[in-house]
Amino acid sequence: MVVTLIIACEVGFWVLLALGLTARYLLKWRRTGVVLLLCEPLLELVLFAATAIDLRNGAEPSWQHGLAAVYIGWTVGYGPYTVRWLDGHAAHRLAGSPPPLGPPRHGMARARHEGGLWLRTVLGAAVACALLEGAVRYVGDAGDVSSLRAFQGVALRAVVVHGLIALTYVIWPRRRPAGADPAADERERTEARR
Repeated sequence: MVVTLIIACEVGFWVLLALGLTARYLLKWRRTGVVLLLCEPLLELVLFAATAIDLRNGAEPSWQHGLAAVYIGWTVGYGPYTVRWLDGHAAHRLAGSPPPLGPPRHGMARARHEGGLWLRTVLGAAVACALLEGAVRYVGDAGDVSSLRAFQGVALRAVVVHGLIALTYVIWPRRRPAGADPAADERERTEARR
């Protein structure tokens, strides 16, 4: 049941996003679009409540409960970033706004961008680990919580691996090719300030 609900929440996330952007840019219903986009966190609350009810009703803690916590953590960390990114592209394609700036490609501006993404991973892992710890304490000695502890390890490993990848951008920054457009440097500095 929990895996089905996770899939439903993921599908619901993209459906609400598509409906919100359609209402906002194609139908020009700005408030309706904003309301639809703001409904997305409700999906995670439903998943959280269903997982807690499942555990309360005596379900043995399993990888499904761990996956639900990691999914909620990922959504907290990367959900707003994804919505902003898609909103910028929808505004460009559907409303004639200027194209959104992409991430910087070179130097320390790229390293700062990657560091910001890593901080989102840290946030998502922290939320997932907190939810998993809450589930472990909730279950207590009544069940085997090894699968929940394993997912805490998964979240922490994701932080370490992503951190090492982000660190490579600091240690070995990609250099701008000779003769590259100097205006690209200004675009990258502007993006790095965001």
